[in-house]
Amino acid sequence: MDFLVLPPALINDLLGRLDGISFTHILAASLFALYVCSSLRSYFGAKAPFAGYRSWFEPTFWLRIRFLSDPAPILNDGYRKNKNGMFIVRRMDADIWVLPKDYLDELRLLPNTILSNAHAQFKNIKGQYTYASVVLHSNLHTSVLQNQLTPKLAVYGERSKAEFDATFSQDFPHRDGWHEVDIQNTFRTVVARMTGVTFVGHPACQNEKWLKLSVQYPLDTFQTGFTLRMFPTFTHPVLARLLPSRYRIRSKLKQAQKILEPLIREYQKKPKGAASSDGTLLAWMVENSTGTEAEPAEMTNRLMVLTLASIHTTALAMSYALFDLCAHPEYFAPLREEIEDIHRTYPGDEFIHQGLSKFDKLDSFLTESQRFHPAVLMAPQRLALKPITLKNGAHIPQGTRIGFPNNSILMDPAITPNPETFDAFRSYRMRQEPGEEQRHLWTSTDKNHLAFGHGKQACPGRHFAASEMKIVLSRLLRDYDFEFPPGKGRPRTFFLDENVFPDPAARIMMKRRA
Repeated sequence: MDFLVLPPALINDLLGRLDGISFTHILAASLFALYVCSSLRSYFGAKAPFAGYRSWFEPTFWLRIRFLSDPAPILNDGYRKNKNGMFIVRRMDADIWVLPKDYLDELRLLPNTILSNAHAQFKNIKGQYTYASVVLHSNLHTSVLQNQLTPKLAVYGERSKAEFDATFSQDFPHRDGWHEVDIQNTFRTVVARMTGVTFVGHPACQNEKWLKLSVQYPLDTFQTGFTLRMFPTFTHPVLARLLPSRYRIRSKLKQAQKILEPLIREYQKKPKGAASSDGTLLAWMVENSTGTEAEPAEMTNRLMVLTLASIHTTALAMSYALFDLCAHPEYFAPLREEIEDIHRTYPGDEFIHQGLSKFDKLDSFLTESQRFHPAVLMAPQRLALKPITLKNGAHIPQGTRIGFPNNSILMDPAITPNPETFDAFRSYRMRQEPGEEQRHLWTSTDKNHLAFGHGKQACPGRHFAASEMKIVLSRLLRDYDFEFPPGKGRPRTFFLDENVFPDPAARIMMKRRA
């Protein structure tokens, strides 16, 4: 996947305590360490202006603290002043070069041996301390999405829908009357089930231990990585040994291996071609693995990395969609009308094979919801593994962390008219124009829509995530009414660095429709 989103369930811990270490103590130690390390401002050697300084006298460590809790104004300020050039934002753990979108035409063609998404995300989650080094050994875990999942999207869509329908009553209220629901937590479980049947198949996907591992493993990984990012790099070897979340990662990987190793060994015994006929992504990876990739421990790590990037991001996007619907209830009726029409026109299996692609208005709604609530403010992110000199003479040194101002582009009035207005059918209307029928889709990527990245390293699982969301939301809108709890409005939005997430304490009211 192209990015790791902060799971919303972490906010209560992160805003109060991180792994038993007082958040106040972490900030205090970080302030001191960053002040000693960076002192005031590092102008010398910089090839682009820094964004966000309020004055010549503002210490760099304070700018980093501000980016931690309120990054959007800093990114927007840099974008406004340098729309056609580079600028630098100062994150707690690194300086990120933010590039203009026009550079993508050239950069998107570069191979991952020169400009790497995997290396950037490895650094984001502090992979050397979160047991994620497998992402640098090979790209087997992304190849399975590109070569198996996406080409057979309808097949996996059928399986996911069957699993969703079979377990529907376990996850959603079935009694009459209004019910207050923690919809974010519910969606994480739902997506874990639908993803599990694709990743590991039956019966493993219904194993409660597996479901808990696939939901909790990303939480511990992010908690470890983000805690380390709060401190200077030279402290990480010692600090990592003190974090309980890091030990929980190792424990969960061992538990996951106990579940997966019998499956892996069984697949390895089968003749060539027989394992992948099972149809799970695990079977495909086993059959196409070479060298150490085939070892159960490494194979387990790869599959857990896939859960890291798939479950929470999809659940988060679905939560945003329902919050936006409750905030704009005028869209319930037209969306339900489209849903009913598609179900009548494409019954049974045709709903997956043909119907999902016909959700023009729902797709537009999801696009607009994501425009207002992107998972991250900087996407895509890459690491320059070699020096890069662009055609216009711009130079990106080896080792540079780069990103693009995804959120600022989405909210630029020169690109999107009236960007502060939530217009759910904006992209739907754009597709009505001659020659635009296949553009402006939620899963489309271009220079003005970078939520899923762009180019060869764009998020390979986005089409499957879109199918999951349309399956779930179309049934929920048919079966339930939704509204905010009495006296409550749209949940607040929180930030930690470039990560964006809703209030994890937010709830929603559901009632079965007559």
